[in-house]
Amino acid sequence: QVSGLTELPYSSCSDDDADSVSLPGDTAEQDPRLWCPVPPKPSTFSRCVRYLAFLWNLLFLLLGLLLLAVGVWGLLAKASLPGGELGAPLGSDPMLLFVLGGLGASVVSLAGCLGALRASPCLLRFFLGALLAFVGLEVLGGLLVLLARRRLRDGLQDLLLLCLLRYQEDPDLQFLVDEVQRSLQCCGLESYRDWESNTYFNCSAPGVQACGVPASCCQDPLESGSVPNTQCGFGVLALGPAAAGAVVHVGGCGTALGAWLRGQAGAIATGAAALVLVEAVGALMALRVLGDVVAFRAWG
Repeated sequence: QVSGLTELPYSSCSDDDADSVSLPGDTAEQDPRLWCPVPPKPSTFSRCVRYLAFLWNLLFLLLGLLLLAVGVWGLLAKASLPGGELGAPLGSDPMLLFVLGGLGASVVSLAGCLGALRASPCLLRFFLGALLAFVGLEVLGGLLVLLARRRLRDGLQDLLLLCLLRYQEDPDLQFLVDEVQRSLQCCGLESYRDWESNTYFNCSAPGVQACGVPASCCQDPLESGSVPNTQCGFGVLALGPAAAGAVVHVGGCGTALGAWLRGQAGAIATGAAALVLVEAVGALMALRVLGDVVAFRAWG
């Protein structure tokens, strides 16, 4: 007698199913996918998005590590300078911004890389949450700039005054002040006489810099030569406004910096929009990868 058993045209879901049999009529009436659902295979587009998300976050991971390395190098380099101390307070150190920014970018980008590479929902959710937090902070910062411009202007003036007071004590602040004064052709906060508040440039100071201003205040620091004259601002505070104006820029940097920021408002807005766009692209790719991972694990 010929057996009525027929071979199933599909793979079973378990070992028990492998031993089960079905009649020809049953296989004709039932869809094999109802008995043994097949996990969905990721499409070519999904695989491309996953690899692109990995490379995207790898790029920002390298940039974050570079920023972190620059910050750490700056802190260590200043500690090796005369008078530098490793135990000095870091609250007002500009290099601390590089360290914190590089560390944050590295951690978030590493989570995105590993989440896309290992298909980890936990890391992908952490990456998306961190991006959402960054976008929230950026939006909050933009609102503060629009709503508290007067307070921010006062805070910026206090910061510039602090830079004047600590000019010789911090190489980073010294470089920043010199670049601002040289680029904007200004001197001091309100005028060149603000340098009297610095203990080294005050006329009562015992050093050679007494009654002087930094060389970055000079109108012509080269003085028709090839090497800048670092003493071109010596003795300027003892001169009158007319005589000092022939040697240095007498206008303050507070007004010049405010005018420069207003002129660069379009470029600043464009940069902020580009940053948000970059974060949005990374978030969309992570959402696609996370959706594919969750859909695949739902069949497991």
